[in-house]
Amino acid sequence: MRKFLIIACGLVCWLTGVQAQKKNIDKVIAVLGNNIILLSDLNQQYAQYLNSGNPDNPNIKCYILQQILTQKLLKQQAEIDSIVVDESMVDEEVDKRMRYQIQRAGGQERLEQFLNRSVLQYKDEIRPDIKEQLISNKMQQKITENVVATPLEVKKYFDSYEKDSLPDIPTEFEIGEIVMYPKLTKAEKQKFYDKIDALRLRVKSGEDFGFLAKSYSEDPGSAPDGGDLGFFDRTRMVKEFTAWAFKLKPGEISPVFETEHGFHILQVIERRGEQVNARHILVRPQTTPQSLDRVKLHADTIYQNIVDKKLPFSTAASLYSDNKDSQYNGGMLLYADQVTARTTFIPADKLDPKVFLVVDTMKEGEISKPIAFTDAEGKEGYKILYLKSKIPPHKGNLEQDYAKFKEKALQDKTNRILSDWFKERREDTYIRIDDDYDNCDELKIWTRHMTAKQ
Repeated sequence: MRKFLIIACGLVCWLTGVQAQKKNIDKVIAVLGNNIILLSDLNQQYAQYLNSGNPDNPNIKCYILQQILTQKLLKQQAEIDSIVVDESMVDEEVDKRMRYQIQRAGGQERLEQFLNRSVLQYKDEIRPDIKEQLISNKMQQKITENVVATPLEVKKYFDSYEKDSLPDIPTEFEIGEIVMYPKLTKAEKQKFYDKIDALRLRVKSGEDFGFLAKSYSEDPGSAPDGGDLGFFDRTRMVKEFTAWAFKLKPGEISPVFETEHGFHILQVIERRGEQVNARHILVRPQTTPQSLDRVKLHADTIYQNIVDKKLPFSTAASLYSDNKDSQYNGGMLLYADQVTARTTFIPADKLDPKVFLVVDTMKEGEISKPIAFTDAEGKEGYKILYLKSKIPPHKGNLEQDYAKFKEKALQDKTNRILSDWFKERREDTYIRIDDDYDNCDELKIWTRHMTAKQ
């Protein structure tokens, strides 16, 4: 049931169009209300499936066509309910997907060679399809926005399990952390400032911004694209970056400015209302032995104050932690998978192995001494860990795992509501699918009511 209800973004994401598919003789393969679905639409999405690294499997076309029908039915209802999406949201999604495609292709030039047209042309082609997908997703959210799982429904869902089929819950930890990065002095930062200021002067003297970004920028996400960040609004970047991006006119270069990520210069490429397309060069200041010594001394002091009961762990986290995700959550780490809502209970196999090695030997309520670490961006620092609780492996039960079963009960109820909604709309909608797809089991529910009427 769930398979056909939830829109499979992985199959509908717009990776790369293959023009060879357009050269085939096109025809209408399905009609849903006033919407038609062409063979070229299906072939293009199948090409995307192959481009994702999946094996050749013509049978998957049945599933893809089912997903297209699902999206069309949602879009049709969205038009009735006057559901729309902001054009800025469409632009942002188009830019996000194009950045992914450019990165996957190994650069904009290689992507354009593969597509046999410019990125701008391709963006114009995929924009209507992406807009339709966003509208359909918004319609699906509206259908289920008021769905809740009551305690009685959670209990009923739990009781539906056979005793032997209850899930095995692995060891879980509740962990708090205080993360501390070194703070460089002005003198320690100076050489990094001088490095990026020299790049700014080279741009001002006529050198290509994109080439310098590819060569020197330390932002791995944008450097391969010449520093291009695509379009973004005022909410996506840190405040210092946003201030310059929305202050400059197209073509202008910012002075050197600093954010939590390092030193930047940026150039505005284009402005569209409350969205701006900019590119930047980033230089990250590197820690020094002296700065690490200073932060270690500070971390030792905080640790001792917590141990001596002079400072609660949660207060210390809010005052001193550099982890913004947990700083105002008492320092507690959160975890979420595809089923469970965000929770403080983290499975052992989802923990950073270095963190696991520390907390696995700790007692509940214990605080670790400051531990040296290096994060995913290569930044060094120290962290203090707090083990709030450790739950050993067990069979799922309501007492310990209520939140997990509540989320599963909610998902089950959501799926049933969606199933009923789709069933009702299919019965009231004209649907015709080409005879070539008569063997597709996934599509029989879409035409069964039409056959009955005949």
